[in-house]
Amino acid sequence: MSSTLLVTGAAGQLGQRVIHHLLETYRVAPSRIIAATRSPEKLADLAAKGVVTRKADFDDAASLSAAFAGVDRLLIISTDSLAVPGQRLKQHTAAVEAAKAAGVKHILYTSMPAPEGSLVSFAPDHLGTENAIKASGIGYTILRDAWYFDNYLMGLPHSLETGKWYTATGGGRVSNISREDCALAIAAALASDATENATYTLTGSTAVTIDEIASVVSRITDRPLEVVQVNDEQLAAGLNGAGLPKFVVDMLVSFDANIRAGNFNILTNDFNKLTGKETQTLRSFAEEHKAALAG
Repeated sequence: MSSTLLVTGAAGQLGQRVIHHLLETYRVAPSRIIAATRSPEKLADLAAKGVVTRKADFDDAASLSAAFAGVDRLLIISTDSLAVPGQRLKQHTAAVEAAKAAGVKHILYTSMPAPEGSLVSFAPDHLGTENAIKASGIGYTILRDAWYFDNYLMGLPHSLETGKWYTATGGGRVSNISREDCALAIAAALASDATENATYTLTGSTAVTIDEIASVVSRITDRPLEVVQVNDEQLAAGLNGAGLPKFVVDMLVSFDANIRAGNFNILTNDFNKLTGKETQTLRSFAEEHKAALAG
């Protein structure tokens, strides 16, 4: 393999782990990897290993054009610009246009499961980006990452502290996966020289309810945790009362609604296809992060 690989968002949590696996798991030569971010000075440790670092600002088309020069396979990690409606899709579209102008041969993109018809507030960003990539005529690999186990680490410590987990998911199921497993699978897809167009949905091995998650977490942390089902309006009121920004409240409420509707009850073996491994289980993840969960 001799392709030049570029990872956007290289200073972010997912980007860092993708590059780690390129180097350590798949033994890609550092000189073939380009780590791109708005602040390349944050990538000094990668530069010291021989990884090329470049500035890539999704709000600056010129920086994207310069960053993508000479790149064969480009991983676009979706940005975190969720506060302004439409901004993220605009950023992604600009990246696709810059990639086409630069002669990039293959684009990989981190999307979400089943964005078509999804109730999640940011689903149109992902679907719009997927469509822009397909319309570009560039070869593509879409990686639809399920909701990370890691995301529960933001709210669960508080729920464990109070003993109650308020949710509007009903009896819906969700097939969580760890961020680390997603990074491993994404790195595998990026490191390959596969040229065919493909869409992978990266899920865990089981789809579980919030009650089942709470039961596992409660046992591992040895703390009681009661799941309290509420409606969308009640959930939004609680999140607003906690001081969360409106776009975050809307996102979390829409996510629960999507679970309730059955739209995240998706299981695939795509992770195994890409890596030859099995995903981390909920129990294993909770045990690994027991200290963080317990606060």
